[in-house]
Amino acid sequence: MTASAAERSHSALLALSVGDALGSQFFVPENRPAYEARMLPPGPWQWTDDTEMAASIHLVLCEHGAIDQDALAASFAEHHDFDRGYGPSTGRLLRLVREGGDWRTLAREPFDGMGSWGNGAAMRVAPVGAWFAGDPSEAARQAALSAEVTHPHPEAVAGAIAVAVAASIAPGKPSPGAFLDEVLERTPQGTVCRGITEARKLLTIGDPATAAAVLGNGRQVAAHDTVPFTLWAAARHLDDYERAFWTTAAAGGDIDTTCAIVGGIVGHPPAAWLSGTEPLPRWCS
Repeated sequence: MTASAAERSHSALLALSVGDALGSQFFVPENRPAYEARMLPPGPWQWTDDTEMAASIHLVLCEHGAIDQDALAASFAEHHDFDRGYGPSTGRLLRLVREGGDWRTLAREPFDGMGSWGNGAAMRVAPVGAWFAGDPSEAARQAALSAEVTHPHPEAVAGAIAVAVAASIAPGKPSPGAFLDEVLERTPQGTVCRGITEARKLLTIGDPATAAAVLGNGRQVAAHDTVPFTLWAAARHLDDYERAFWTTAAAGGDIDTTCAIVGGIVGHPPAAWLSGTEPLPRWCS
């Protein structure tokens, strides 16, 4: 039986949450030995803002069948838990939306009216790609709508589009080169797109540290510093969540976010990893 759009989105959300929650454990100093030995630290692993925001995307898709921007902004604001690790800019935006502010104005305040170019829109968008599996053009359109609510800068939007397209086509298990070629076909021109072009050239390189030295690893918390590397990692391991995770984590940087992106694209985490991850919030079921 073919999975429904809601089932596919929920599956991507679960896979994203595992990458996010497990990736976040390697910021804890006492877990570093486990990370270096590729062993799992003690659970349960708590997810971060990446999963919380992705859960709102899944909820809005289930309620509307597409991205309704006002509904998404309201859900982001309502479910915003400061302790989940939100960046200061996004945290402020969501607080002001709760107080009655207009997200359309607030989201464009950073960067002289361009909005944030952070990786926040890319980190949460995999459920959009899964919902529109096999329809990468619509996945790209809906991803742009989801990004604009908090990250309207063209580079942040491009990062979200690239990840959503990747999640849309990943179930077909294309070859690494074909995978990135299709993502590039739909990613707007700019720094993110150029980074993915570089990632395409590095597919024969197996060392994540080398790839990250060229592409970034999310340390700058920017779309262009995050998305190209995650797509490189996903492209090389579309059929193996566990290898995709460890490859991504090995590069360091913004590990919870890079692993959330890769996890959401690749999907199907090991059952033991799912059981070690904090359950999704009840409100998104």
